Amino acid sequence: MPDPLAEAIGLVGYATQSSGVGGIIKARVTDFRVEEIATPVHLDNRGRFTVAKITLTNWETNRFCNQLAAKLRIPRNRIFFAGTKDKRAVTSQLFVIDAPMNKVADVELPDVEIEVLGRTHQKIGFGNHRGNRFTVVVRGCCDQAGRPLSDSEALSEVERITAAMESSLGANRFPNWIGPQRFGSGRPVTPYVGREVVRGDFEAAVMTYLSMEGENEEDEAASIRRSIRENGISEGLVETMPRWMGFERRMIEHLLAHPDDHAGAFRQLPNNLQLMTVHALQSIVFNKSLQRRIEAGLPLATPVEGDIVGRVDEKGQLDVNSCIVAEQRTLSRISRNCELGRLMTTGPLPGSDITTSKGKPGELEQATIEAEGLADTTWEVEAIPRLSTKGTRRGLVAQFNEFSVDTVPLADAQTMGKRWESGPQEGDRWHPDGACLRFRFTLGSGSYATVLLREFIQGPLSKM
Repeated sequence: MPDPLAEAIGLVGYATQSSGVGGIIKARVTDFRVEEIATPVHLDNRGRFTVAKITLTNWETNRFCNQLAAKLRIPRNRIFFAGTKDKRAVTSQLFVIDAPMNKVADVELPDVEIEVLGRTHQKIGFGNHRGNRFTVVVRGCCDQAGRPLSDSEALSEVERITAAMESSLGANRFPNWIGPQRFGSGRPVTPYVGREVVRGDFEAAVMTYLSMEGENEEDEAASIRRSIRENGISEGLVETMPRWMGFERRMIEHLLAHPDDHAGAFRQLPNNLQLMTVHALQSIVFNKSLQRRIEAGLPLATPVEGDIVGRVDEKGQLDVNSCIVAEQRTLSRISRNCELGRLMTTGPLPGSDITTSKGKPGELEQATIEAEGLADTTWEVEAIPRLSTKGTRRGLVAQFNEFSVDTVPLADAQTMGKRWESGPQEGDRWHPDGACLRFRFTLGSGSYATVLLREFIQGPLSKM
């Protein structure tokens, strides 16, 4: 069955020819837990910033930061963190906040736990963490015909998939797709906005962000976006918007005050979200290049002539500055180092300076860029220069560690979310009587739990 979300973001295909266990994640918020593996922060009683470990339940990271800034009465840009996390989840991560410790400790917000650790002179930013530790429950496992799987059947299928991935990619490796969170939870709007940003059309970028519909969005938001598409923006519209649509509210208020300043309206988004729109467009190219490679029958973990490969650093991350092209005379040695985990094959995150691979891999990458209408894109954003990008490379496979799977009992239906209460719908692949599996694993910075889990679930991405 077609999966529009997966096709839109290029997340099509699997590492193995398996049946999968089906099921759904996030049937309830506590089924998805993320603990950041933080890079050590040096504490100093004389430090300017407060360090806090903050646990959020069902909070989008950027919206939490806005609420925290309002509570502390500080600008939003005085709150620092290493990465955005899933919204419908329980997440724990470090924040560095330019505010007194006692004020941070006194903040009260629903479903937020704040543990102040001390003070520091250090800021942190995107990527300043070693990875994340996940505990995820997949409920309602079933076969492809919809028949519920028993605990033993589900565990056996997981073992088969794990062995097949190891055979094709190496131990503890999986395809390093960029997951749906990069493109917008419930509404994959960011790459569409990013496309207009790199074209310099901020009016289209803003209106796309405000009005594009999302398949899994709440009815209230869907109604607001439909009104914008049909009637444009107005003061009356602002008055009807829910409080949680704060980004949209600020953009509209700016346009009402400055009707021709669409770049200024776009700047009402948090800086990291502005940048994420460009990153999401790059990510489409990476995902669809990876998809083309699988469809062409090229290996992911083993290089072929023309591949760009790079060194794996001590954190298990790609050292972009070390990238070289695999040539026929060096292919055997490079392949051996990829097998040993010292080097990795890469795909493109395009920009003004990035080059594609050579040979067959390069043909596939260039075909993706052309198919996305980006062949003539300069990736220079004159109106907001910090959004310009030189581009980079990303590993085609990623490592997962500390992997384990066990079963958990069926939960009381009264504790489950609306989706579970409604039962399986058309296109779903889960059964309320199916096994419930608990996956535990760690991933490095920049890799996605949903991408690893889909290798085992093998159901529609939009229905996971």
